Amino acid sequence: MSKKLTKFQIILDRGALLYLPGQVLSGRVLLETQGNTAVLGLHFHVLGECTVHVPKGRRDRSHDRENYIDFRMKLLDDFDNKPILLSPGIHCFPFKLGLPVSLPSTFLGRHGWVQYYCKTSLQETSGITHKNQQVFIVLNPIDLNLEVPIMSTPLEVNVDHRVGVGYIGGTVRCNVGLDKRAYVPGESILLTGEVHNRTNVTVKLLKYALIETVKYFVHGKLVHQERRELDAIVRDKIKSGGRDVLQNGHLTVPPLPPTNLLGCHLIKVQYSVCVLIEPNLMERQEAIRIPITLGTYPFRRDDENLQEWVDNYVQYPAALPVSRGTPFEVLQ
Repeated sequence: MSKKLTKFQIILDRGALLYLPGQVLSGRVLLETQGNTAVLGLHFHVLGECTVHVPKGRRDRSHDRENYIDFRMKLLDDFDNKPILLSPGIHCFPFKLGLPVSLPSTFLGRHGWVQYYCKTSLQETSGITHKNQQVFIVLNPIDLNLEVPIMSTPLEVNVDHRVGVGYIGGTVRCNVGLDKRAYVPGESILLTGEVHNRTNVTVKLLKYALIETVKYFVHGKLVHQERRELDAIVRDKIKSGGRDVLQNGHLTVPPLPPTNLLGCHLIKVQYSVCVLIEPNLMERQEAIRIPITLGTYPFRRDDENLQEWVDNYVQYPAALPVSRGTPFEVLQ
């Protein structure tokens, strides 16, 4: 930044930086100069995009990109290519833009992301160009009350899972129950489970886990997927012929974007409750997956009218997470 230009920043009117599709993005670009400053123009750019980069080898990568917003405007124009003289002091240039209604939610993954930001540049006649940018967050909501009614009903899954071969082989019978099939961040998944070890070896690991699966697509083809454990309940070992019963189990749903990133074609996000079983002497875990939907607005009670529901429901989180933990890659 030159000595004359002491401040150059983008200020959004919404302090939380969180927007819904269709809302108005507004704010101002603020400049502060110490002396007369000749400039050639002030440019403003709003960009929303999804980018996928998946390594194929040491030097090769699968790559794809799609755009959701690409809006450019001049906040200060150099008509007839004549320099504009900014006097000493503070200069404020407002902007306002209606966001499209079909934007996917902000998302950051290991090999791809959906991001939104404002960029601005100011060019002095001396040839110096100043640049700045401000990230904002988009959350595309899913109202669970608009989904099929069965999503609010309990779910019970019974599976006989064959593990191993020969003498060490056998069947692990799993009965898992969920209180419903769709949730929102901040809720607890209430579950019950009964696992009967009918193999000839000990089940050394039994775990109920909330798993996020991220799939990356390049030119319409699935090129990579990763899984991450969000919360888990670890149980004791189960000896051969033994049984484990779980009652009133809780898995907490953290702040996360809704299922499938509606409007995005390069990244798909899915959630599931998994029962992870690892018999002794086996090389890897076996997984039983129960898909669930993650929305934004929770189910309303039968005795709760719309206004009460709006008044009582804690609105959107102040921000979605901007960093992600290590993916959980054990599941295949």
